[in-house]
Amino acid sequence: MVANVWKVVVSEGDTVSDGDTLVILESMKMEIPVIAEDDGVVTALKVAEGDVIQEGDLIAVIE
Repeated sequence: MVANVWKVVVSEGDTVSDGDTLVILESMKMEIPVIAEDDGVVTALKVAEGDVIQEGDLIAVIE
């Protein structure tokens, strides 16, 4: 599946909790939230708004 990064919700250095939205993708006119799976700090953000990504691409690193 190919998607566009519609909105980046977090920034590097932000603290996130399990269930927080990291980015919102758009594919086939549907908005798809990407959710944090653990608590932690966003140490690297690998996408920007407008990027085109594919299934399996790294979006963010949470430590």
